[in-house]
Amino acid sequence: MKPITLITGASAGIGAEFARVFAERGHDLVLVARREVLLAALADEIAARGRPRPMVLSVDLSQRDAVSQITAALAANGLEPAIIVNNAGFGLAGYAAALDRDEQMALIDLNVRALTELSLAFVESLARHRGGILNVASIASFVPGPGMAVYYASKAYVLSLSEALHGELSSRGVRVTALCPGPVPTEFQARAGLRPGQIGVRAFLSLPPRRVAEIGYRAFMRGKRVVIAGTGNKAALFLMRAVPKSLLLLIIERIRRRRVL
Repeated sequence: MKPITLITGASAGIGAEFARVFAERGHDLVLVARREVLLAALADEIAARGRPRPMVLSVDLSQRDAVSQITAALAANGLEPAIIVNNAGFGLAGYAAALDRDEQMALIDLNVRALTELSLAFVESLARHRGGILNVASIASFVPGPGMAVYYASKAYVLSLSEALHGELSSRGVRVTALCPGPVPTEFQARAGLRPGQIGVRAFLSLPPRRVAEIGYRAFMRGKRVVIAGTGNKAALFLMRAVPKSLLLLIIERIRRRRVL
């Protein structure tokens, strides 16, 4: 079986940049997302740069049989994951009691269930190739998020799972890294229902998708357990840890109302 790097949410944003970064460094890719046209265009772009054309899989990871579809497609093509990049996910802004319940369950299906299933489904092949798992969490992983409660909770889960798997799988030669970016200018904000935030604050915390992907790649290859992307986000996290939780909740709610994060 040929080893590949599987990247989810690869049709745009950080996921597309992960595809470019991994391809440039010699990895053969399988790209997964719902939007096949965008995946195909990215695969063509990578091939035009002299790298093997990635295989593309149009799969909705929020569906319960998504990982089975991926497993079957890989096996049919003689492929198995050496590295899995769990990048797919989305957020929803608003109070949890007021947001659409089905949408919030879909968020959990994608951000939590699908990520967990993909993280566990291919452990044997990851160990054979001494590869690993790169999970995209967030600086939201470290704090509660009134106004985006379910999203923040989902990212806290991603961080916790990643750190635990890092410990459980290291003896088998499997690296597990949680990448924690702050705001990144992608489709995420529009999908979540967020308006652009104040430019000054965003300039301090925000990083372009390419930079986030590069930080994540280097941290994963070094076997780091957790990486906070960007000096501004490291500083923000330090300050958040120093503030009493009751005050922090008020600050986060005020920031959310101003649509900064």
